[in-house]
Amino acid sequence: MDTHQPRPVTPQPPHGGGGGGGFSAVLTVFLSFIAIFAMIVIPSSSTFWNGFLVLHQVPEGHVGVYWRGGALLKMITDPGFHLKLPFITHYEPVQVTLQTDQVRDIPCGTKGGVMINFEKIEVVNRLHKDYVHDTLLNYGVQYDNTWIYDKIHHEINQFCSSHSLQQVYIDVFDQIDEKMKDALQGDCTRYAPGIEIISVRVTKPKIPESIRRNFEQMEEERTKVLIAIEKQRVVEKEAETNKKMAISEAEKVANVSKILMEQKLMEKDSVRKQQEIENQIYMARQKSLADADFYRLLKEAEANKLKLTPQFLELKFIEAIADNTKIFFGEKIPNMFLDQKPLGNFLQQLSRNVFEEEKSTDVG
Repeated sequence: MDTHQPRPVTPQPPHGGGGGGGFSAVLTVFLSFIAIFAMIVIPSSSTFWNGFLVLHQVPEGHVGVYWRGGALLKMITDPGFHLKLPFITHYEPVQVTLQTDQVRDIPCGTKGGVMINFEKIEVVNRLHKDYVHDTLLNYGVQYDNTWIYDKIHHEINQFCSSHSLQQVYIDVFDQIDEKMKDALQGDCTRYAPGIEIISVRVTKPKIPESIRRNFEQMEEERTKVLIAIEKQRVVEKEAETNKKMAISEAEKVANVSKILMEQKLMEKDSVRKQQEIENQIYMARQKSLADADFYRLLKEAEANKLKLTPQFLELKFIEAIADNTKIFFGEKIPNMFLDQKPLGNFLQQLSRNVFEEEKSTDVG
């Protein structure tokens, strides 16, 4: 008995059916490629792709915010690729960097009833990342409509209604930016603290053409007045400068004259002092000479006083006669009157001296 069993025959697939698995794989890759390409090319904020896609992208400068069944989730994602449930979870990117909101065509009426229109007001603001959930929970994704667009309209009308056209258009126009910024930031700080108002830029409002021409004429006249005032100020400044230069020149001349005068006075004073010194020297010399003469005369007087003796007088008398001896010839000789007493005394003394000398000779 033959125990060999025949081999079972495996059924063969129909002809051409062997490539079905490869086609499915290719189709899957193709669809995945299309999905990724569409996700990248078509903006992620598109409503259709937002609900359909599982993989989504949060751009830089934004955060991802999610709703599920209409309820805001606390989950917030950073920039990059993230996953979500399709058709169930709704996603929106929210900008958290600086952004500029342009509020256009803002009509308002001034205090005097003139209607004007602000074409554009730019508000630079930022939503802080930490306050994204609370802000969207209270005011929705379009929170800036409430706290920027609508608020600008309200504040501009409030401002215009309390100011005249002259003030809004010219006088206090430069203050509108800061007033709008303070008003917006005040309410945002109180009700929506996550919104920061960086700056507000207000353009010049449009006013009726007739009034605008009047303002232009007023501005032209004011410019002319300012030019005239500036010219007058320049002339006054030039006159003041010339006056200061003249005063400075006069002061310089006066100072030079004063210095020269002081120099001359010093020279005169020096000459005077020199003359005084010479005079003092001369007076001292003359005084010394006078004192010397006085002393000489005094001594001569004392000496002469000692000489005034009868004998000396007789001697001088005889010497005078001897010096004036004259010889007269003729019949008549002039009479000469002489005081015989001095002569007699002299002769007696002379004879006495001679006698004494002879006597002494004899004794010897």
